[in-house]
Amino acid sequence: MIGVNIHEAKSQLSALLAEVENKGEVVIICRNGKPVAELRRVAESPDPLHSDPALAPVVFHRDPTEPLAAEDWPET
Repeated sequence: MIGVNIHEAKSQLSALLAEVENKGEVVIICRNGKPVAELRRVAESPDPLHSDPALAPVVFHRDPTEPLAAEDWPET
């Protein structure tokens, strides 16, 4: 963990980002010696276009985009 004051964070931002990106460092930015913000690597987010492996056993027996016929609708 790296602790820096605001002035140092502003003047060294590129170098601090490189530390976070390449080494996984966490940077604590302080004002008057008190922690104010934390700079850390963003968690990898899953690709929204790939299906969840937990859904692999789900099988569709018909086209889910096909419109329903009148008899497929529940009685009201």
